Amino acid sequence: MVVEEIGPMVTVLILIAVAVGIANVILLVGLLHTYWKTYQEVKSKFTIGLLYFASFLLIQNILVTIFLAIPLLIPVIPLQIPDSDFVRPHFAFIFVNLIQLLALTILYKITKE
Repeated sequence: MVVEEIGPMVTVLILIAVAVGIANVILLVGLLHTYWKTYQEVKSKFTIGLLYFASFLLIQNILVTIFLAIPLLIPVIPLQIPDSDFVRPHFAFIFVNLIQLLALTILYKITKE
């Protein structure tokens, strides 16, 4: 499956999704920097929770952006990936959901303390 086979409309949607993913990563890095500076001043458990939460969201966004970009990178990367992996990307969404669950659990625990 190469870019020409998935169609121009899908290619544009993938490019938009990748651009949004990159923007999210940049914003999360900025948030992490802000939370770190706040933590150095305040040293609160809530700020640590924000650091963990933003870190896991950053990991999630990096993974999702990479998985979204794979169909665009196939001509460059010599991999044998079955078409069904692009039609039904179950593994990518499982990882994303697990990371979100972990991040939300940490935030919930910190919030309840």
